[in-house]
Amino acid sequence: MGVSKVLRKISSRGAKCAAVIVAAGSARRMQGTDKIMAELCGEPLIVHTLRAFQQNDDIQEIILVTREDLLQPLSELCVSKKLSKVKKICRGGETRAASVQAGLDQISSDCDFVAIHDGARPLVSQSVIHDAVRKAAKFNAAAPAVPVKDTVKVVHGGVVESTPDRSALYAVQTPQVFRLELYRAALDRAIAEKKEITDDCSAAEQFGVNVIITPGSDENLKVTTPTDLILAEAILKRREQA
Repeated sequence: MGVSKVLRKISSRGAKCAAVIVAAGSARRMQGTDKIMAELCGEPLIVHTLRAFQQNDDIQEIILVTREDLLQPLSELCVSKKLSKVKKICRGGETRAASVQAGLDQISSDCDFVAIHDGARPLVSQSVIHDAVRKAAKFNAAAPAVPVKDTVKVVHGGVVESTPDRSALYAVQTPQVFRLELYRAALDRAIAEKKEITDDCSAAEQFGVNVIITPGSDENLKVTTPTDLILAEAILKRREQA
């Protein structure tokens, strides 16, 4: 089923949005540190991520996707931190696409949109979430992004082949927001056809969906290395002092 047929099937009964927070990775580049549970200003990193969506009026519920060994600890953490919008905590899959699909399966039937976010992006602002959700409500798909600052080279075999026009390059962040049934169809097709999905937008793009870019933030970093964790802590401390 193509994008036009899916859109014809979607009702316009509302604009409820669920957040699927993907936190099922192995953190191989964190030198033995579990980045999801790493301490960030006195709390596990994932708490900061979840709290951003807990506090956002555009989000009605949160689905947390994680590793099996973290299901119980995260369930207890959500209760102790009063993260009441977290409705389900489920086990992720072998790939990001499989983990997202597991999260989509847990969303309430009355939700119309889904905001898919990296669990390791604890500094996402309310405005970044708001802008992406509101733009997706109008255009079906949206994602925050920031212009690339460095010159980018296309390299094969250690040799530079070309230099893309930097003015056309953006670094895409999360949350990436989609009309729910449209994204279900796009992801199902991408998985069935074994397409390479580098981010959530990839599945939508391959399905013929135009993804609208919204303002991202340089502070909306993804904690991937120990250095990222140090930077995230510095940003949070500065925010607390402002």
